[in-house]
Amino acid sequence: MMLELKKGVRVHILPTKKYKTIQIYGRFTTALNIETVTKRALLSNLLETNSLNHPDQTQLSARLAELYGASFGSNVGRKGNLHWLNVGISVVNGKYVNDDQLLPQIVDFLKEILFFPNIKDGAFDLQTFAIEKENMQSYLESLTEDKQTLASLALQETYFKEEAQKKPSFGNLADLKPLTSEIIAEYYQQMIAEDQVDLFVVGDVEEEEVIKLLQLLPFADRAVNSPDIYYSQTISNVIAERQMQDSVQQGKLNLAYSTDTYYEDVDRFALIVFNGLFGGFPHSKLFMNVREKESLAYYASSSFDTFRGYMQVQTGIESSNREKVLRLISEQLIALQHGDFTDLAFQQTKAMLKNQYLLGLDHVQNLIETHYLAQWLPKSQLTDDEWLARLAAVTKKDVEKVAQKVTLQAIFFLEGGDK
Repeated sequence: MMLELKKGVRVHILPTKKYKTIQIYGRFTTALNIETVTKRALLSNLLETNSLNHPDQTQLSARLAELYGASFGSNVGRKGNLHWLNVGISVVNGKYVNDDQLLPQIVDFLKEILFFPNIKDGAFDLQTFAIEKENMQSYLESLTEDKQTLASLALQETYFKEEAQKKPSFGNLADLKPLTSEIIAEYYQQMIAEDQVDLFVVGDVEEEEVIKLLQLLPFADRAVNSPDIYYSQTISNVIAERQMQDSVQQGKLNLAYSTDTYYEDVDRFALIVFNGLFGGFPHSKLFMNVREKESLAYYASSSFDTFRGYMQVQTGIESSNREKVLRLISEQLIALQHGDFTDLAFQQTKAMLKNQYLLGLDHVQNLIETHYLAQWLPKSQLTDDEWLARLAAVTKKDVEKVAQKVTLQAIFFLEGGDK
C-alpha cells in the first residue's frame, strides 16, 4: 500500500514473508543541479557517520550492534534529471528474536539520523566535517587511478551537453573545496524541508503498526514537485572526440551513442534485447567478434540508460589497434541494424534476460526501485507476467528497428604505452 504521510512525503509498505529481515529505505529526491550534487554527496557521508546523540562512528556502530547487528548506510544517485540521497537500514525481524520493540527502536534510530544530525550552532561538528571532507577528497582524487572509471567519466563529460549530466552523481573536487560545515548544515535544512520523500518498508510487517510508527517522524508538508525525469539532447552531426595519454599498458576506448529510446517507450524491450546481442552478454557480437575472434580487446561490453537515451561501449585494447577496433565495433552495430544475427543468439539473449529478471525478483532493492518509479511514471508499472510477456513479444525486426536509432556521438580514448 501507499499513503501520503505529509504533502510530498509518501510511505510505501510492501508486506512480504519472503525475507527474515525488515528494511526501511528513505529516498530524498530533487531536480539534478550541478550546484547541489557535491553538497548532497558530502551530506550523505556525514549522516552515515554519526548523529547528535551518537557523536562519533564508534558510538553509532555500538548502537547498531545493540539492534541485533542492524546494517545502515547512506548514498547518493542519479536517474535522468533527478538526484537522490538514500538512507537505508536493515534489521532482523523482531519475530525471530522475540523482541516486539525492535521495529519501534529502528524507526527511532532513523528519526535520530534524519532529524538530529550532529549539528550545533548552525554547523556540523567541525572534527567530523573535516574528516569526512578529507575522505571525500581522497576518494575523488583516487578515481584517476582506476583507468576504466576515468575513461567512463571522461566519456560522459565528452558526450553530454548539460553541465549537471557531465559530472558524476557523487560530486567533484572543484565544488568540494569551498564547502564549509555551515554551508552543509544550511543545505541539510533545505533538503529535509523541500525534497520529495519516499519511505519504503519491506518485510513481514503489520501495516497499521508501521503507519503509526512512521507518523512519529516529524516531516513537514512541502511543495509537491515533479521534475521531468528524462534527460534528452539533440543528435549532433559531429562526433565529439577526446583523447588522453597515460603510462598504462592497456588503452581504453569508450564510445557513447544516442539511443533515442526511453523507459516508457514501446521499443524499450527491443533495446534490452539489442544490448544483449550487441555487448551485454558473453555471446554478444562485441565479446565474440572483437574480443574472442579477432583478439583485439581485453574486454568489450555495452550498457544503456533509458532515462538519458544513452548507451556506452567500453573496451580495453592495445593502443595501436584503435582504428581496427573502432571499425570492428561499427561493423557489429551495422550487422544488428541489418538483422544479421542468428536465431540461436536471439533466443539465447531473451532466455538470459528472462533469467536475469526472475533472479532479480529476490532482491529487495529491485522491488523498491519498481515501486519508486511507479510514483514518477505510473504508466510504466508492469506486473511480472506483463514484463515477461513484453520481452517474449520482441521480434528480430523490432531489434533491427531499435538498432537503427543508435547513433555514435562521442569517442574517448585513453592511450596507453610509454608516453
